[in-house]
Amino acid sequence: MRREGERPFGGPGRLGPHFNFEKVEIKDPWGTLRKLFKYMKKFKWGFIFVFILTFISSILGIVGPYLIGKGIDTYIIPKRFDGFLSFLLVLGGIYLLLSFLGWIQGYVMLKTTQNLVYEMRRDFFGKIHRLPIKFFDLRSYGDIISRITNDIDNISMVLSNSVIQFFSSITTLIGIIFMMLRISIPMTIVSLITIPLTIWLTNFISHRTRNYFYANQTLLGKLNGLIEEDISGLKVIKIFNREEKEIKRFEALNEELTQVGIRAQVFSGSIGPLMNLLNNLSFAIIAGFGGYFAFKRMISIGDITIFINYSRQFTRPINELANQYNMIQSAIASAERIFEVLEEEEEKEDPNIMEIKDIKGEVEFKNVWFSYVKGNPVIKNVSFYVKEGKVIALVGPTGAGKTTIASLVARFYDVDEGQILIDGIDIRRMKRKDIRSYLGIVLQDTLLFSTSIKENIRYGRLDATDEEVIEAAKLAHAHDFIIKLPQGYDTILSEDGGGLSQGQRQLIAIARAILANPKILILDEATSNVDTMTEKYIQNAMLNLMKGRTSFVIAHRLSTIRNADMILVVYNGEIIERGTHEQLIRKKGFYYNLYMSQFAEELE
Repeated sequence: MRREGERPFGGPGRLGPHFNFEKVEIKDPWGTLRKLFKYMKKFKWGFIFVFILTFISSILGIVGPYLIGKGIDTYIIPKRFDGFLSFLLVLGGIYLLLSFLGWIQGYVMLKTTQNLVYEMRRDFFGKIHRLPIKFFDLRSYGDIISRITNDIDNISMVLSNSVIQFFSSITTLIGIIFMMLRISIPMTIVSLITIPLTIWLTNFISHRTRNYFYANQTLLGKLNGLIEEDISGLKVIKIFNREEKEIKRFEALNEELTQVGIRAQVFSGSIGPLMNLLNNLSFAIIAGFGGYFAFKRMISIGDITIFINYSRQFTRPINELANQYNMIQSAIASAERIFEVLEEEEEKEDPNIMEIKDIKGEVEFKNVWFSYVKGNPVIKNVSFYVKEGKVIALVGPTGAGKTTIASLVARFYDVDEGQILIDGIDIRRMKRKDIRSYLGIVLQDTLLFSTSIKENIRYGRLDATDEEVIEAAKLAHAHDFIIKLPQGYDTILSEDGGGLSQGQRQLIAIARAILANPKILILDEATSNVDTMTEKYIQNAMLNLMKGRTSFVIAHRLSTIRNADMILVVYNGEIIERGTHEQLIRKKGFYYNLYMSQFAEELE
């Protein structure tokens, strides 16, 4: 359940304190590959061109050893040098062309892959902005950032390097087997003795590395989440002297990530030595049988040389296939994490959607029920009506549901039961974009962007002139401190308004809302972070701003909402009292006790 005062987007979610990577598995590797191929199809001509070059390169790589073997039988053994120079030139030309084709295919593949991951990154970022806010409530921001950076970079690296080698290895294997069969079927059978063992080892190891690579990417996302949380909350950490505690949290998670990484790399790295062992075994078998067949004059020395070269070429693509297969497992793990987000259900709009050109600002709740977690309602059968241009105040203890009611008006969430109406129209029949275009919201937690103060205020209305920006800042009583800054309105803010006080950041957010000139205002503890004198200035500005606009004011300082047209007292998700300040005071109920407790504190 969301606590009162939290931002509507919710806090970052958390994985458990100890991550059990043994249980993490890729859910659907083949399905993930199919989805990845859909992206690759968009750039099919680049991939096709690379595959053609790779095929030609593989053929040339197979022809080279064959010519060397035949050159030995034709020129070296009979000591015949007529035409030998031409033979060397042809052989040199083949290998030069092979190198040139390798550079071309690398360049084209790199460009194609970068275009592919550009589109994937764009789709991912666009998807984030189309997802409902509830998606982010229980997810770590760091994990989401890790997916769009680390996971997509991993896919890019594997596609750039492994796909070419994988295709080249398969083509080379087929070509080598074909050439070996043409030369000697018995020697080919001898050369293939170790293949079943190689395939079994590759399958045995790859199954384990795939799961470890997925666990590695998941833990990396969790580590990013912890880092993001600690950096953003560094002041709180220092205030409570919790540096050592946070370092220990990091070390524990870092240790888990290290152990997963070691296991992934140990299994992945074992492929090479094991393949070398099998290669040497294969080479010894070929040499032994080749010597015997040569002694029996069943095969020439040149053909034995061809087989030895082919055996080395044969084991090289097998090694590459094994290694690249493990890298591809890593890319599949990353791709699955990307597609998990891309396939999340987006915010839905009612099929009978209405085009809203303008609104008056009437708001009505009819028997509204809402829960963040199914079966645990935080808003229970809430009903009220606000006439256009009126001010409604929401008061009550922390966690009562005040911010949730305001979030429902903004349609950050949809109700479970009941209706919310604006001008008599169910907001589920309105586009979220239309609703929010008529809203002005000032939250308790102020978000400012890493740009100038002027552009931060202009975020409320992008087509506003500089004069309108300055006027909004004056109404919010932000102008005086802004012009004292080194570059005034052109001062560039660091991340989240660093360098300004919390109260100054709040004033800029209020100026932004003023500039938006909304029909409905939501002020969630909008003056909670300013001093008493500044609060009075802002209250006067807000009174002018709220004239003619429907306003929802959430406040713990009850003195700030005495003039509201209606006060709703929210307790445990229900409205337990309603009326004007004077009516509620005369009633001497919950509001009276709440107000008098604050009044008593102020007297003290």
